[in-house]
Amino acid sequence: MFRVRVHKIESIRDLDGNLGKRVELIEDRQIPSFVLRPQTEEAKVVQDVMQALQQQFSMFPARGEVAVPKMILFLTEQEYETLGIGFDVNQIYDINLENQGLRFTRTA
Repeated sequence: MFRVRVHKIESIRDLDGNLGKRVELIEDRQIPSFVLRPQTEEAKVVQDVMQALQQQFSMFPARGEVAVPKMILFLTEQEYETLGIGFDVNQIYDINLENQGLRFTRTA
């Protein structure tokens, strides 16, 4: 079992011109954080600037969070509806691999 977060949903057309969706799922996990104490004044200034940038801009990942691309689904509209999952960005799912299949379970 592993945990994923819906990162992006896009409308697409397949090679036959049928409308569909591209659902990008990224692995959602925490990595242990450890504190590095800068040895010099310059290193402390750099660390403070990086922390300020992380707070201001979302393009820098927050400390302890890692998003690793895990799975991309290319589904026609019919396949998407048959799957029966209404994906929304930032929803989190546990994926179980069992009996040669995938089972999505939405987390609370």
